Amino acid sequence: MIEAQAVVEVALVAAARNGADGCIVLVDESSHADVRFALNTTTTNGVRRDRSVTVIALVATGRGLSPSVGVARRSGVVDVEQMVSAALTDARGAPPAEDAFTLVDGMGAARAGVGAAALAYGRAPVETDLSVLGGVLSGLSSAFRRAAAHEVVLAGFAEYGVSTLYLGSSTGVRLSYAQPTGSVNLVGRSRDGARSAWTGIGAERIGEISFGVLEDELWRRLAWAERSLSLDAGRYEVILPPSGVADLMGSLFFYGMGGQDAEDGRTVFSASGDGGTRTGERVSDVPFTLYSDPFEPGVECLPFVAVGSSDSESSVFDNALPLERVDWIKDGYLAHLRYHRAGAARSGVDVAPYIDNLILRAGDGVGGGVGGTVDEMVARTERGLLLTCLWYIREVDPATALLTGLTRDGVYVIEDGVVVGAANNFRFNESPVDLLARATEVGTSVRALGRELGEYLNRCIMPALRIPDFNMSSVSQAS
Repeated sequence: MIEAQAVVEVALVAAARNGADGCIVLVDESSHADVRFALNTTTTNGVRRDRSVTVIALVATGRGLSPSVGVARRSGVVDVEQMVSAALTDARGAPPAEDAFTLVDGMGAARAGVGAAALAYGRAPVETDLSVLGGVLSGLSSAFRRAAAHEVVLAGFAEYGVSTLYLGSSTGVRLSYAQPTGSVNLVGRSRDGARSAWTGIGAERIGEISFGVLEDELWRRLAWAERSLSLDAGRYEVILPPSGVADLMGSLFFYGMGGQDAEDGRTVFSASGDGGTRTGERVSDVPFTLYSDPFEPGVECLPFVAVGSSDSESSVFDNALPLERVDWIKDGYLAHLRYHRAGAARSGVDVAPYIDNLILRAGDGVGGGVGGTVDEMVARTERGLLLTCLWYIREVDPATALLTGLTRDGVYVIEDGVVVGAANNFRFNESPVDLLARATEVGTSVRALGRELGEYLNRCIMPALRIPDFNMSSVSQAS
């Protein structure tokens, strides 16, 4: 295959030659290594390389009208000229774009905070191999022996990949960014199926993950489950660890933060009445700040917009727009919703594109506690539940951000500050917005991986939360 930068240049030249009034090209070069295991043995491992190319063509539609947009996407070895032709054909049959805006200028983008991405454009894509998983592989060998000796089977996976993005446009943009993403998921289950537990973590540098720490926590949770307790459905005081908070806040982030959707009356942040949003309203007495920042230490991510299609929140016209921190909730008040430039201009609000990380902070000890770890919060609990894992989370009511889901692989009963056993699983019904309003204690924010959404939102920093009345709507037979 020709180099990614050559793909960009060939596409831009072909677009200009064939009458495009603007063109954007995205080339994503990914290198991925993974190992998967089950029944105390590795099942698969390997390395793969992938290339994805997106050509976005703009065509003028007439005096005073917005241009139309056409898109062509291909993977692997591509015919660049054919892709440009397909994108132009698509554009010439499309109506004027509702999200039209002036394309980002290359010099302006470089000056506005992505100069490093401009300098990186000439570099080769970052590659990885199985050696990056050496620490996990060496840890698994002894872990399998220990598990077999205790009649436990281990399953899970470890993966690490680097996605190197190249973005070029007819306005002179030439940017590149290499995004590393790693995670380890570890599940242990007794051979009789009576006990199970999960641990997991994400990291940009997977060598920093201690497999031994994950395994030790797994064994601790399996030991807690040696005593089984049966509980009815109802409302319980709950300690929700950072992993569970990541899943619930991530659900809000994906489903509930669209500005146009809120204006259209379709989300929890829609104002009552006609077409407004709740921006500026208090959503919690606890001074939570929920934000995204491409330069947040430890969870750094793509510092400019790179999208292959438009929707109500993102626009192909915004490609290469520099990103900076956005506070979605600030000190307990709703501060921003997601808007592309055209939508923000129509609504008279700040531009706030999607950013690929999410951080929740509130100051250690807010709500009467003294912050700290999950263990410290458990020690301050008279009676409650520790929910280590949520699963199968689905949106029920967008107007309230109500979610439903199941507990899985570890619901532990706390009595007088000590975990005394494992309870049955439940189905829950909760809104993450309501949880922020009802939280009575907040732990220290740490790097966290959601069990369900971690695949889509790996870069999270979350605290543990104490919820006094978490709604377990029914007992679940899931295991």
